[in-house]
Amino acid sequence: MDIKQILNSAKNIAIVGLSPDESKASNMIGKYLLEQKFNIFPIYPKFDTILNQKVYRDLDDINTKIDIVVMFRKGVYAKNLLQKCIQHNIKTLWLQLGITNYEASQIAKEKGINFIQDKCIMIEHKLIKGQ
Repeated sequence: MDIKQILNSAKNIAIVGLSPDESKASNMIGKYLLEQKFNIFPIYPKFDTILNQKVYRDLDDINTKIDIVVMFRKGVYAKNLLQKCIQHNIKTLWLQLGITNYEASQIAKEKGINFIQDKCIMIEHKLIKGQ
């Protein structure tokens, strides 16, 4: 599945590492996704709300079907997060710009999971929308 199909079919996006700090990229991108009418599910170890959304501590705590998990953490965490995606039948794991994990990419390919790395979901969405 290509990026356009992934984004056009997605509604619920979990954002791992969504910072409450408005100057951080994760916060700006979370805000953008909300403005584009996506439902976002922030995952962050502290805070109860970010961008007026309930914050979850872990993917396991979300009871809604998630379409995309966006990761704003170091690439080393991708394999563990990929395992959670597999457990929860989440079809896309997206590593933000500057984040890669080629071992996780290979596992995702074998498991039939869309794995996007080193790309910004906001930039890609804007390209699709022609903005």
